[in-house]
Amino acid sequence: MRARRWDFISTHAAEFGVQRLCEVLGVTRSGYYAWQAGARARTERAAAEAALVHEIRQVHRQTRGAYGVPRVHAELRAQGRVVNRKRIARLMREHGIIGRHLRKRCRTTVQDRNTPPAPDLIGRDFTAGGPDVRWVGDITYLPVGGSWMYLATVIDLHSRRLVGWSLADHMRTRLVADALEAAVAARGGRVDGVIFHSDRGSQYGSAEFASLCRRHGIRRSMGKVGSSYDNAAAESFFASLKRELMHGARWTSRSQVRLEVFRWISFYNVRRRHSTLGYLSPIQFEKQTAASRRITLAA
Repeated sequence: MRARRWDFISTHAAEFGVQRLCEVLGVTRSGYYAWQAGARARTERAAAEAALVHEIRQVHRQTRGAYGVPRVHAELRAQGRVVNRKRIARLMREHGIIGRHLRKRCRTTVQDRNTPPAPDLIGRDFTAGGPDVRWVGDITYLPVGGSWMYLATVIDLHSRRLVGWSLADHMRTRLVADALEAAVAARGGRVDGVIFHSDRGSQYGSAEFASLCRRHGIRRSMGKVGSSYDNAAAESFFASLKRELMHGARWTSRSQVRLEVFRWISFYNVRRRHSTLGYLSPIQFEKQTAASRRITLAA
């Protein structure tokens, strides 16, 4: 390569002379001097890229290796770092910095065919014009030692915030009821009229859960059997959790699982950048939209 020739000439110029080396190597002196003039710029560029790779690795490490190019780019921009997304993609590729990919999940939904399902009030429209208009929920499993723990969630579709959750060693109705109660408490108990959408699992179709929803004025909604698309927002949350928290994890105790899940949920709500929210975190998005409403009402 031509760059190697320039390096060779630079190393041996004092011994053999630039002109002679250029003739032997079949290059021009003007080309060599032009290369030499740009040496400082190349050194500065290499140092800048090394510094950027260090910043990328910091973001990647802080998120336990979960973030890929889009979220690394969003995080650096939020820190005031003006950098091209394609440049980040190139550096991550060159240095083997890769975000996590999801593995296939197990089935946790078992329908109770003796209980009539609630109507589908969402229709695969996982948006909401404001907080506490539409919630979605689901259950997933977490391996611990030789057994399992189960996580039930309640997510606000407006901000994708996890407003309620429950973790237990069983999948009885109490698991999803505790998650819903936690969501109601987190919203100050004023949730009358909110739609709660789930799959047709027996826990969500139970009389106990239906009674809980009526008590809080919550309208139940259910998707079709065996269709992950009918509860895509909840599925997406679990995809992030399994990719970012559970990848490579080997939990040996329930207390360890509880601590790690609590830490990740705190990170998810407060700091994790969500692509559908313009790469804001759920709580940042809620604060931003609340501020916008106040300005609108004051105008």
